[in-house]
Amino acid sequence: MIEEVEIEKPEEINFILGQSHFIKSVEDIYEAIVTTSPSCKFGIAFCEASGPCLIRYDGNDEEMKALAVKNAEKIAAGHCFIVFLKDCFPINVLNAIKNVQEVCSIYAATANPAKVLVYETDIAGEKGRAIIGVADGFKSKGIEGEEAIKKRREFLRNIGYKR
Repeated sequence: MIEEVEIEKPEEINFILGQSHFIKSVEDIYEAIVTTSPSCKFGIAFCEASGPCLIRYDGNDEEMKALAVKNAEKIAAGHCFIVFLKDCFPINVLNAIKNVQEVCSIYAATANPAKVLVYETDIAGEKGRAIIGVADGFKSKGIEGEEAIKKRREFLRNIGYKR
């Protein structure tokens, strides 16, 4: 069975969704974020795929931790993790998270509305869930022209990424 799981979050909040392979992921992702962007407010949730199969969580902001746990409960796919970010963009911490030894892949890093496609199956007599992919935002509507290029460049300067 394939299910669409909508990510629930405030419009301005970014998230990173990925797959890892070890219970230590929560601690290591936490350390990667705080050492890369100390002012970032965040919450992490990790869906354990063996043993007690618990949702492990951490973070430095109660609202972001609650969002991470809520969405991890909905996704409930083995070894996935989700990080919600406030006062920080994914670009500020993404490479640090990708370099965490147990991180296998990143599915999405966005503030867009998103849905996670989850496949549910039986594994050794129990339910198993896997992330197939992520629908991130909306379908392309055309090719940017000169005015759109100008707006993109202005936006990057307004948020401090270009001079």
